[in-house]
Amino acid sequence: MVNYIWVFMTLIGLVFAGINGTMAEVNEAIFNGAKEAVTLCIGLISILVFWLGMMKIAESAGLLDKLSNLFRPLISRLFPEVPPGHPAMGYILSNMMANLFGLGNAATPLGIKAMEELKRLNGGRDTVSRSMVTFLAINTSSITLIPTTVIAIRMTYHSAAPTEIVGPTLIATCFSAVAAIFIDRYFHYRRTRKG
Repeated sequence: MVNYIWVFMTLIGLVFAGINGTMAEVNEAIFNGAKEAVTLCIGLISILVFWLGMMKIAESAGLLDKLSNLFRPLISRLFPEVPPGHPAMGYILSNMMANLFGLGNAATPLGIKAMEELKRLNGGRDTVSRSMVTFLAINTSSITLIPTTVIAIRMTYHSAAPTEIVGPTLIATCFSAVAAIFIDRYFHYRRTRKG
């Protein structure tokens, strides 16, 4: 459906440009946008490769396991339906660690695997479980220590201080994660009290 919307918007824009005689400006914007997109992608790739490499080093050194063990008691309380040794717990913790370091691209496949495991725990039903809702809320609002993508974009556009976003991002994501957990718990308890 989204593809149809984009095609429709593109056609409307081209027709409008043709009627107003601004087709030259549209062509210039298309080529400048394509050039800028490639420049941005190259900048993002270099930063993401660096941080993915750092994450691999941290994993090999056992740092990710230590961080996971540090967060495991909290995560076990947030996901009481998930048994401690279940693969879903490992994927949830790995997803949270990737999000913590701002590696959304690395976190996405881990999040998908976590949802698959949570669905398996839910008996394969198409309705979401409490743990699936909680995981989605936490994944969407996750705490980010190092926003690598934003830093890469700021570096690409020659920001004077590309890393000054770290502090505000950490504060904002802490608030969003706490809010997501409270909202998730509020609606869960409200639903269980009615049922």
